[in-house]
Amino acid sequence: MSYKKFKIPFAAIILTLGIVLGIQIEKVFSGDSLRESIIKFNEVLSLTEKYYVEEVDTQKLVEAAINGMLGKLDPHSVYIPAKQMETVEDYFKGNFEGIGIEFQIIDDTLTVIAPISGGPSEQVGILAGDKIVEIEGKEVIGITNQEVRDKLMGNAGTKVNVTVVRSGLNEKIIFEITRAEIPLYSVDTHFMLDNKTGYISVSKYSETTYDEVKDALDDLKENGMKQLILDLRGNPGGYLNQAFRMADLFIEGNKKIVYTRGRRSEFNEEYYASEPSPYEKIPLIILVNKGSASASEIVSGAVQDWDRGLIVGETTFGKGLVQRQFLLPDNSAVRLTISEYFTPAGRLIQRDYKNVKDRDEYYSEVNDRDESEGENINHAAEKDTTKPVHKTNAGRIVYGGGGITPDYILKSNEVTKFTTDLISKNIFYLFALSFIEQNDKMISEKYDNDLSKFKSGFLIDDTQLNNLIEFAKSKDVPLNEDEFKEDKEYIRTRLKAQIARHYWKNKGWYSVILESDNQVKSALNLFDEAKDLAKLK
Repeated sequence: MSYKKFKIPFAAIILTLGIVLGIQIEKVFSGDSLRESIIKFNEVLSLTEKYYVEEVDTQKLVEAAINGMLGKLDPHSVYIPAKQMETVEDYFKGNFEGIGIEFQIIDDTLTVIAPISGGPSEQVGILAGDKIVEIEGKEVIGITNQEVRDKLMGNAGTKVNVTVVRSGLNEKIIFEITRAEIPLYSVDTHFMLDNKTGYISVSKYSETTYDEVKDALDDLKENGMKQLILDLRGNPGGYLNQAFRMADLFIEGNKKIVYTRGRRSEFNEEYYASEPSPYEKIPLIILVNKGSASASEIVSGAVQDWDRGLIVGETTFGKGLVQRQFLLPDNSAVRLTISEYFTPAGRLIQRDYKNVKDRDEYYSEVNDRDESEGENINHAAEKDTTKPVHKTNAGRIVYGGGGITPDYILKSNEVTKFTTDLISKNIFYLFALSFIEQNDKMISEKYDNDLSKFKSGFLIDDTQLNNLIEFAKSKDVPLNEDEFKEDKEYIRTRLKAQIARHYWKNKGWYSVILESDNQVKSALNLFDEAKDLAKLK
């Protein structure tokens, strides 16, 4: 079976394409009209370059022209410039080479959010909160995100010197860091929510996703897992083969998981469950939202069609088009839609894109959905739709042509503008950093690296919340009394989660923040329904 990649494009991807596209895919789409069009385009380009009143950049002209061409196709056929190809490929390969830090540019200063566990920065002693002010002896105040990557990423084994300002120290610290291969995990975290419920959060489908999920399941099983919440919220997709292998972990027998159909028969493929797994009978709930797309919809669609588990949350994005990547001679690439994918019941997941005016509207319209919360086992919430009707293995009605609508519709937490401003201006992170600088010794001694003890014993009191408000005012985020009262408990929880992240990384963050997550809390009460649906009682 061939490997395919498909996902929602990054916002940073420039929708352009080199003229060599026509030559590269002529063997796929041939004909006199194509050759005539290529000749015409070359003629116009040559005339422009030769006679236009000013000197022209032909590369920009070509990219603008092809951008217009792709704009007449679907929203997921995109061009990736050569300079972005390496970054995009690294995202899905699951690794890159560099110094291993998570960072943000805060007040024009390159700030370490966290060193990646086991990476070279952590090994030499870089800490969360360190401010990198020089790279190779040159000041980097005002540096951009792309410049950070250009300067700090590089071949494994090469060295780079960074100068750090650390709170509490008067002198700068110079670190020599040897670059290495840095893993990019697709499983953000996994842990036990209670004494029987496992939780796994998957952020994308990269080359390593199946192995990561399998390892997480095995670990949870050893820790007493009897039922599972699989969190695919915000997961934009990735490798198709990783999606159907993940679904195979939960679906027994030789059942169909997904199939594709295209204009050309060589793009028609079918994928079936094949490998036995100890997790085929575990009660299962999958969390989805409008950011769950593509490969995430394959997994949730297959589970729903076979009545294998309960889908909970909000209707997914609706991305059911398969792209194939064509590498071009200048190392840029084009991803062209070659087929559509369907769930086992025959549902096309792709939502309509032909009746939207442009790509911006296509991506933004998911935010305009108005769904009514509640039980939706028989999908009565969609009964007035014009979408095609299909049936699950047990005969439940489900609908195609618009993503995966959950069996229980539960909207995600909404916060006020005040809290949104606190988040967008990094107030939680900056205040937590300051708090940790003052209380690190107390926290370390009192909780002794025990996350459970921290969760049960550490409290954000009203004095600390008031300090947060005053700190926010100093950063130009004025208090809105009503909105603060509305979000007070969430703000309290988020600040605690931010502090937990400093000591326990993603596990600390998720294990605290999920305590205020209404979708997770509701899902914990729905396992009886999940068992009934899958006939596991």
